[in-house]
Amino acid sequence: MNIAYTRVSTDQESDEKQFEELKKCNIEKWFNEKICPNDIRPQLNAMMDFVRRDDTIYVFDFSRLARSTDELITIGDNLNSKGIYFKSIKENLDTSNANGKLMFTMVTSIKEFQRLNLLERQRDGIAIAKANGMYKGRKKISYPSNWIEVYTRYKNRELTGTDAMVLLKLKRNTFYKLVDEYKVMK
Repeated sequence: MNIAYTRVSTDQESDEKQFEELKKCNIEKWFNEKICPNDIRPQLNAMMDFVRRDDTIYVFDFSRLARSTDELITIGDNLNSKGIYFKSIKENLDTSNANGKLMFTMVTSIKEFQRLNLLERQRDGIAIAKANGMYKGRKKISYPSNWIEVYTRYKNRELTGTDAMVLLKLKRNTFYKLVDEYKVMK
């Protein structure tokens, strides 16, 4: 089945150009998104629930389907895992053929390359900061003054972990990290 997804983000936008271009594609089912705040897109979710293996989703361009490269990659991977094809008119991308799959893989690879470069620059910056004595890492968390009392009650099952966290004024991860450290120290 040929399925189209259109989206406009503001009152000033028109979806006429999207409709004009997509009408040429023998569309059998339409999902039209209108101005959705806070990344809540009910029509996109409905379409993702509706599509089946060997269906093809048509969009006018990438920006109509996804708001970021990360989101585009996530949606593309989701469609690929379900055996659903994806065609973008403006970018001339069609994942039902080898060239389209290659192009989509290249988009994914470029994104991964950017992420790895960012991490490398971050590591280099931290190394320089450490060499200059400017970076000391995360501050060590100290045990609260009532730790022994609350921990003993927690260990003896007089308190739940949640109750102990409240009494100690600690977040979940911090509490369990301190519990693990304390067990090793004893």
